[in-house]
Formats: sequence, C-alpha cells, structure tokens
Amino acid sequence: MEPVTLTTERLVLRPFEPSDAPAVHAACQDPAIPRWTAVPSPYGPADAEQFVGTTAPEGWRNDTAYDFAVATRADGTLVGAMGLVRLAQLRTPERQAELGFWTAKEQRGRGYTVEAARAVLRWAFHDLGVERMEWHAEAGNEASRTVARKLGFRMEGTLRAKLVHEGTRRDSWIGSLLPSDLTGEPGPSGTGGAALPEATPYLPYPG
Repeated sequence: MEPVTLTTERLVLRPFEPSDAPAVHAACQDPAIPRWTAVPSPYGPADAEQFVGTTAPEGWRNDTAYDFAVATRADGTLVGAMGLVRLAQLRTPERQAELGFWTAKEQRGRGYTVEAARAVLRWAFHDLGVERMEWHAEAGNEASRTVARKLGFRMEGTLRAKLVHEGTRRDSWIGSLLPSDLTGEPGPSGTGGAALPEATPYLPYPG
C-alpha cells in the first residue's frame, strides 16, 4: 500500500516522518500510553526514532499496519497516532481490520480522536473494502471505550486472557463496526483506491 493522506475540518492524517520523533517521544512519556497500549516502557528517543523511521513505513510497505500521524491543520502540532492494525485478514474473504490509536495528553478532550477516527473508518470502508472493523482494548480502558462508542462501535463482550501486557495475561474488550453503521457519513477525504470486489452478503442471526 502506498501511504495516503486524509484531511478533516481541523486535522491532517499523514504518514509519519523522521521529524515527528521528538513529538512522539514527548507524547509517550505520559504513563497512560504505555499502560494501555503496546508501546515500550520506558519509552526513549530511540524508540520514537525506530517507530517513525522504520516501523510505521514498513507497516505501509508490508501491509501489516497503516499508521497515520494526526496533526492539526492550523500549525502542524502532533495530536497522536491513528491507524489500521492487524491487517492479515484485510485481503482475505473476511475483509477485516482493527482500529488503533493513542492521543497526546494535552490534546485530549477536544474531539480530535473521534474526528480522525471517522476519517480513517470512511477510508477503510470506502477505499479498502473493509467489511468488519474491530476495536480492542484492555478491559478497564474506559477512555478508549468512550471513543469507540462515540464512533458507533457495538460492544460485543470481554475476551478472557486475550492480551499479554507486562508479562501478565489481561482481559480484553471487543467491539465491531460495519459499513452500514456509518450510513449518512460523507465519503472518504483521501485518494480513491482500486476497484473493489462486490460486498459479501451479510446474514445476521435473528435471535
């Protein structure tokens, strides 16, 4: 996948650049980010340089993760990271992806995370042909669940011992979002993709 750039009213979602390393490093000093995500702890400058210079570009190149740097349109301040992860089933009949994100502490409470996520979701459904989007978070991550609910994700339950964090198995919450859940949303704001196969019919269980 060639990296793309998406825009919203207040934000630009673009590929990470080497110059983002200091801002990524600063954001990941907030204890909440390593507590609830898979970023290393402690998080040093070399970790940030590795992420923006190698991990994120390789994710696009190898179709394993599509990570966006979320920045303000006004002055380019880094708001956080937003992307699609665990893409092994993106181009299989399951046509599935997972939404992942973190937001810098000083940028929270402004609606940026939801705004950025909606752009990524529209792009995933319209341009990539995703038919089921999942959200996962360690049980107890109320901030992430609040964002997921605002986006329309349906909470589907708790997966026992799903995650391993700091050497301990943890329970995980899971939610899902389907293209039909975004009815009425405007189209994608990025570049158009290749022609997509016909959508797989959905037969929901009537119970």
